[in-house]
Amino acid sequence: MVEPVVAQKSPYPVDVEAGKTYFWCACGQSAKQPFCDGSHKGSGFEPLKYQAAAAATLYFCGCKKTASAPLCDGTHKGL
Repeated sequence: MVEPVVAQKSPYPVDVEAGKTYFWCACGQSAKQPFCDGSHKGSGFEPLKYQAAAAATLYFCGCKKTASAPLCDGTHKGL
């Protein structure tokens, strides 16, 4: 499988709303990072659905290498 594009080497802080669904870009090609804009079509990647349990500031992965997708786990620090 092809590797995703590193959108940025840091997370994206996002104020999420309780109960709202978000679609995290897994391919790294979206112009609306960290969320999907459909740029993955034909790439073999699919966006990851995330439903916010509570209102909070979350840090969505920007390097696309996290083991805890869609949230940042610090993997970008080793890139």
